[in-house]
Amino acid sequence: MISLNINGAMRQIDLPGDTPLLWALRDGLGLTGAKYGCGIALCGACTVHVDGEPLLACVTPIADVVGKRIVTIEAIDQDPTGQKVQTAWLNLDVPQCGYCQPGQIMAATALLKHNQAPTDADIDKAMSRNICRCGTYPRIRAAIKQVATEVKS
Repeated sequence: MISLNINGAMRQIDLPGDTPLLWALRDGLGLTGAKYGCGIALCGACTVHVDGEPLLACVTPIADVVGKRIVTIEAIDQDPTGQKVQTAWLNLDVPQCGYCQPGQIMAATALLKHNQAPTDADIDKAMSRNICRCGTYPRIRAAIKQVATEVKS
């Protein structure tokens, strides 16, 4: 049994330590917000936070996150910044198909927690690991800037 701190609660999971975190979350614990997109850390659909940093869960073995604080999209609204990001996403109708959006929101929240006034270059860098096949990048950028403006005021 492996103990993981997920969304503020200790959860027990009976899986080998080399199991990718994404599968432990989705199949082992029923937390299906993080998505499987590519399985090789190229699309960002599986982004979660580990100790406050964005991490690609599809290539991260659960043994690597034991003793760390894991936050998934299911609990990002418990974070004030995450809540603002989700609100901006809704206000600006960011999602089109929505498949990549949990990863996009997780990456945007991590960016804004570390940088409350990101430049376009900062946004590009922080969001570069997250692909949106529908091309909602202008709305994603607008939502990030909206939250940054709210934080400054």
